[in-house]
Amino acid sequence: MSHGHSHGGGGCRCAAEREEPPEQRGLAYGLYLRIDLERLQCLNESREGSGRGVFKPWEERTDRSKFVESDADEELLFNIPFTGNVKLKGIIIMGEDDDSHPSEMRLYKNIPQMSFDDTDREPDQTFSLNRDLTGELEYATKISRFSNVYHLSIHISKNFGADTTKVFYIGLRGEWTELRRHEVTICSYEASANPADHRVHQVTPQTHFIS
Repeated sequence: MSHGHSHGGGGCRCAAEREEPPEQRGLAYGLYLRIDLERLQCLNESREGSGRGVFKPWEERTDRSKFVESDADEELLFNIPFTGNVKLKGIIIMGEDDDSHPSEMRLYKNIPQMSFDDTDREPDQTFSLNRDLTGELEYATKISRFSNVYHLSIHISKNFGADTTKVFYIGLRGEWTELRRHEVTICSYEASANPADHRVHQVTPQTHFIS
């Protein structure tokens, strides 16, 4: 089996080669549970809301009733907000057995509401994709670049030559950490406080946020 490559490090490997049994493998790709689906966007989808359907349990990846297809051209752009901080370790992209399968994936971290105009900037990582019809090829990310991700954008920039692109499943593997409210409070306070006013304002965030 030929495997693709990524620009700037990383690569892909068969998920079946991983040591976990199938039930453990399903748990490993459980980051879909940590996506804020109400705020997830898929730009250039032909059917509104269909992009959300490809983020599903690993065991349901072969359910071909849920898929997203591009509209005006072959590009798709997923804006994926998480409900906490994520250390992203790997991605699976499963498509059709024809030229509509994605052939290139570009990843951007922490750029909410990204548009196609924003894709001109340098991605955090780019992958050349192989056809994956079973959801078994994992593309390993540079963990050092994706260790503190609260928003992930996936730009499907090319396919293998078709007018439109079709995706059936996107699997995300990694670790999730809850955003604690008091940490956000401390950060916003420390970023805005004047050191000379520390004593005066120190209790203000506490009284404000305890409700």
